Amino acid sequence: MRINEIPFTDAVPVDGYGPGYFRVQGQVHSGPMLMAGGGAMAWDGLSDTAALLDLAGRVDVLFVGTGAEIFHLPAELRTELEAAGLGVEVMNSPSACRTYNILLSEGRRVALAALPV
Repeated sequence: MRINEIPFTDAVPVDGYGPGYFRVQGQVHSGPMLMAGGGAMAWDGLSDTAALLDLAGRVDVLFVGTGAEIFHLPAELRTELEAAGLGVEVMNSPSACRTYNILLSEGRRVALAALPV
Protein backbone atom coordinates (compact mmCIF):
# COMPACT_ATOMS: atom_id res chain seq x y z
CA MET A 1 0.00 0.00 0.00
CA ARG A 2 1.27 3.46 -0.85
CA ILE A 3 0.70 6.20 1.72
CA ASN A 4 0.90 9.85 0.75
CA GLU A 5 1.24 12.73 3.16
CA ILE A 6 -1.55 15.28 2.79
CA PRO A 7 -0.36 18.90 2.50
CA PHE A 8 -2.44 21.44 4.41
CA THR A 9 -0.48 24.62 3.47
CA ASP A 10 -1.50 27.17 6.13
CA ALA A 11 -4.69 25.39 7.25
CA VAL A 12 -4.88 23.42 10.50
CA PRO A 13 -6.33 19.88 10.52
CA VAL A 14 -7.64 17.82 13.43
CA ASP A 15 -4.80 15.52 14.56
CA GLY A 16 -6.92 13.22 16.70
CA TYR A 17 -9.78 12.81 19.15
CA GLY A 18 -10.77 10.68 22.09
CA PRO A 19 -13.19 10.56 25.02
CA GLY A 20 -13.93 14.21 25.83
CA TYR A 21 -11.13 15.82 23.78
CA PHE A 22 -9.72 16.77 20.39
CA ARG A 23 -6.03 17.18 19.49
CA VAL A 24 -5.00 20.01 17.17
CA GLN A 25 -1.38 20.98 16.48
CA GLY A 26 -0.29 18.72 19.32
CA GLN A 27 -2.49 20.50 21.87
CA VAL A 28 -5.44 18.87 23.60
CA HIS A 29 -8.75 20.76 23.57
CA SER A 30 -11.28 19.46 26.07
CA GLY A 31 -14.98 19.71 25.33
CA PRO A 32 -16.73 21.05 22.23
CA MET A 33 -14.49 22.68 19.62
CA LEU A 34 -14.88 25.03 16.65
CA MET A 35 -12.36 25.12 13.79
CA ALA A 36 -12.25 27.35 10.76
CA GLY A 37 -8.95 26.88 8.93
CA GLY A 38 -6.63 28.82 11.22
CA GLY A 39 -6.96 26.83 14.42
CA ALA A 40 -9.21 25.52 17.15
CA MET A 41 -11.15 27.36 19.81
CA ALA A 42 -13.54 26.40 22.56
CA TRP A 43 -17.20 26.29 21.57
CA ASP A 44 -20.21 26.22 23.89
CA GLY A 45 -22.07 23.59 21.87
CA LEU A 46 -25.26 23.80 19.87
CA SER A 47 -26.62 26.66 21.97
CA ASP A 48 -23.70 28.86 20.81
CA THR A 49 -25.31 29.93 17.54
CA ALA A 50 -23.48 33.27 17.44
CA ALA A 51 -20.12 31.55 16.93
CA LEU A 52 -21.56 29.48 14.10
CA LEU A 53 -23.27 32.42 12.41
CA ASP A 54 -19.98 34.33 12.56
CA LEU A 55 -18.66 31.83 9.98
CA ALA A 56 -21.14 33.04 7.33
CA GLY A 57 -19.31 34.45 4.33
CA ARG A 58 -15.99 32.94 5.45
CA VAL A 59 -16.82 29.28 4.78
CA ASP A 60 -19.10 27.43 2.40
CA VAL A 61 -19.74 24.28 4.46
CA LEU A 62 -19.99 23.75 8.19
CA PHE A 63 -19.51 20.19 9.42
CA VAL A 64 -21.28 19.58 12.71
CA GLY A 65 -19.96 16.63 14.68
CA THR A 66 -22.59 15.37 17.11
CA GLY A 67 -20.34 13.26 19.34
CA ALA A 68 -20.29 9.47 19.21
CA GLU A 69 -23.79 9.19 17.75
CA ILE A 70 -25.44 11.18 15.00
CA PHE A 71 -28.60 13.16 15.70
CA HIS A 72 -30.55 15.83 13.87
CA LEU A 73 -29.89 19.48 14.60
CA PRO A 74 -32.81 21.42 16.00
CA ALA A 75 -34.83 22.62 13.00
CA GLU A 76 -34.60 26.26 14.09
CA LEU A 77 -30.78 26.09 14.24
CA ARG A 78 -30.47 24.46 10.82
CA THR A 79 -32.84 27.02 9.29
CA GLU A 80 -30.89 29.90 10.84
CA LEU A 81 -27.53 28.58 9.57
CA GLU A 82 -28.82 27.91 6.08
CA ALA A 83 -30.48 31.36 5.92
CA ALA A 84 -27.05 32.83 6.70
CA GLY A 85 -25.65 31.04 3.64
CA LEU A 86 -23.91 28.16 5.40
CA GLY A 87 -24.15 24.67 3.98
CA VAL A 88 -24.60 22.35 6.96
CA GLU A 89 -23.56 18.70 7.07
CA VAL A 90 -24.30 16.75 10.26
CA MET A 91 -22.49 13.52 11.15
CA ASN A 92 -20.87 11.89 14.16
CA SER A 93 -17.70 13.66 15.31
CA PRO A 94 -15.16 11.11 14.04
CA SER A 95 -16.66 11.29 10.54
CA ALA A 96 -16.92 15.09 10.73
CA CYS A 97 -13.22 15.39 11.67
CA ARG A 98 -12.11 13.13 8.81
CA THR A 99 -14.32 14.86 6.25
CA TYR A 100 -13.19 18.30 7.45
CA ASN A 101 -9.53 17.27 7.09
CA ILE A 102 -10.02 15.91 3.57
CA LEU A 103 -11.82 18.99 2.26
CA LEU A 104 -9.39 21.27 4.09
CA SER A 105 -6.48 19.55 2.30
CA GLU A 106 -8.22 20.34 -1.00
CA GLY A 107 -8.23 24.03 -0.12
CA ARG A 108 -11.98 24.19 0.42
CA ARG A 109 -13.61 26.82 2.66
CA VAL A 110 -14.87 24.59 5.46
CA ALA A 111 -15.40 24.78 9.21
CA LEU A 112 -15.94 22.18 11.92
CA ALA A 113 -18.08 22.46 15.03
CA ALA A 114 -17.73 19.26 17.01
CA LEU A 115 -18.98 17.77 20.24
CA PRO A 116 -16.53 15.30 21.81
CA VAL A 117 -17.08 11.55 21.68
